[in-house]
Amino acid sequence: MSTKRQVHLAAHFPGVNNTTVWSDDRAESQIAFSSFEHFAKNAERGFFDYLFLAEGLRLREQKGRIHDLDVVGRPNTLAILAALAGVTEHIGLVGTLQTTFNEPVELAKQLATLDHLTGGRAGWNVVTSSDAFHGANFRRGGFLDHADRYTRAAEFIELSRELWDSWEPDAVVASVADGRFADRSRIRDVDHHGAQFDVTGTFPVPRSPQGHPVVVQAGDSDEGRDLAAAHAEVIFSLHTAFDDARSFHDDVTARLERHGRSKDDLLILPGATFTLGATPDEAEERSRAVRRAQVSPATAIAFLEQVWNRDLSSYDVDGPLPDIEPDLDADTITRGRVRHVRDPRALVQSWRDRAAAEHLSIRDLVIEVSTRGGFVGTPSHIAAEIDRYVQERATDGFVVVPHTNPYGLDEFVDEVVPLLQERGVYRESYDDGATLRETLGLPGRLRSAAPAGALA
Repeated sequence: MSTKRQVHLAAHFPGVNNTTVWSDDRAESQIAFSSFEHFAKNAERGFFDYLFLAEGLRLREQKGRIHDLDVVGRPNTLAILAALAGVTEHIGLVGTLQTTFNEPVELAKQLATLDHLTGGRAGWNVVTSSDAFHGANFRRGGFLDHADRYTRAAEFIELSRELWDSWEPDAVVASVADGRFADRSRIRDVDHHGAQFDVTGTFPVPRSPQGHPVVVQAGDSDEGRDLAAAHAEVIFSLHTAFDDARSFHDDVTARLERHGRSKDDLLILPGATFTLGATPDEAEERSRAVRRAQVSPATAIAFLEQVWNRDLSSYDVDGPLPDIEPDLDADTITRGRVRHVRDPRALVQSWRDRAAAEHLSIRDLVIEVSTRGGFVGTPSHIAAEIDRYVQERATDGFVVVPHTNPYGLDEFVDEVVPLLQERGVYRESYDDGATLRETLGLPGRLRSAAPAGALA
């Protein structure tokens, strides 16, 4: 009798992205700790593997003003995760942290410290950037060519692991138990000389409970997929439609062998939104309302301006698409944008064709091309779909992305999680003392022999 594959779930804190509905009556602060605390405790109540927190290094701008969504701010990831360590016991805490504008020794130290503070529940979502606008916030500015960002990221991860491995697991125990200075033979100097980094010295933090914080990666380009196959333990993917998800899963796992890795070394968790209803019709109606709330009139115009590269504020969002062409010659009106369009004129023409065929206004068109319905249906339908994706190896689970902050996950925990448990594909408790790597079922389970309080 075959054993069912287990579903892995992570919880994405709602933030400055187009899935969050800030106009919702229950929406609360992006900064207040109470928002993060409620979300984290609720995710832990639902036995999620980890909480996932994104980060932005600069506020996006459009036409010289702060972008539509970024006005709620972008707080520091590590500070929030450290605070959440004190109000949670089991759930993993994963933060998005740059390899382009950080330095390996400093970031490796921060992550190792977080792993100690959480008892081995830390994770690092590795991201890159070649954006000079974001780079202007840093000493080196936009120094990195686009082609080099994954080269730097790969060496950054490799060097971080050298640093984490430089303390033997029992180095602290030997010094504390014997009442002596640490045995120098148990702590190696790092002597790294690469194309991106030149580091010689002693790493200041003892080996943490996991040895290495879990590495998550979200790149989708060919280079990003290769980086994930070489270094990632979890991939946060964008591929949520079943066939697309399975194709991505097959592509990335096929790359593992060339890096000496197996399928057991990697989990793939696409980001997925959800809308629940007592009936299919109710769920569809709620989904339509959510998608419309995600695209306010101002958001719709801002979205088009990023493609047209023009001021379109005079256009009626309930009217037709602009009849003027994109301005390809002027400086971009959007800075720090995440939407990259290689051929704006071709994209605009395709939108015009679709709008004409489906009788869509500006706002209707933006809703169709920028929002995702995700999983829509009754709790039993959504539980069955999540199970199907996992059993048929399209994914290993999902990063659940709620629509509201901080209560958007509550309904999923109350109504979908129990049905996954009834199916026998989802945990009903955490293992006491498990690290995040153990919770995820990943190999390389390392435990620190350091006594409690050794960092004090």
